[in-house]
Amino acid sequence: MFKNAIFIFVALLLVSCNKETTPKPYGELRLEYPKPKYQKFENNCNYTFEYSDFAKITDAKKPCWYYLNYPKMKAKIFVTYYPIQNDFASHIQEAEKMVYEHTIKASAIDTKSFEYPAKKVYGNFYELKGQSASNLQFYITDSTKHFVTAYLYFNTRPKPDSLAPAVDYIKKDMKHLLDTFEWKN
Repeated sequence: MFKNAIFIFVALLLVSCNKETTPKPYGELRLEYPKPKYQKFENNCNYTFEYSDFAKITDAKKPCWYYLNYPKMKAKIFVTYYPIQNDFASHIQEAEKMVYEHTIKASAIDTKSFEYPAKKVYGNFYELKGQSASNLQFYITDSTKHFVTAYLYFNTRPKPDSLAPAVDYIKKDMKHLLDTFEWKN
């Protein structure tokens, strides 16, 4: 009986080991988003800009506050507007506070200043790396009357590798928004 068990065990080893195992290649997630077509956002507020037709604009809590929704990406850009009333420094502080609150999870924060003097558009663009809740943020001002902020959020847990294609797509849209941003008065 014992000899039969050993014979069966050795036979199974010989039969089961004659195929070479081959590792499977790494799979890459391929997300393709449509090439954006931009349209002008007209409103009753003191600013206009162009945004992608892939996004849908909805009103937020206050006048001149909006959501640019990317439903297929489960992403939302929250745009806020504040009139400057001798409180310019506090608006800058609040915008930077919103960025630097993410230092707990962000592995790096890239800051780029921009200015379009002919349009009186000035500000900072922030790109937050790592597992931050908000990946992209900016503020725009004319330094005297108007102040606009924008924050990108995803309706999912922050996973930088998985979100990277969507963040890159929306980053291009946000930069286009900045390039086309204008004050009405």
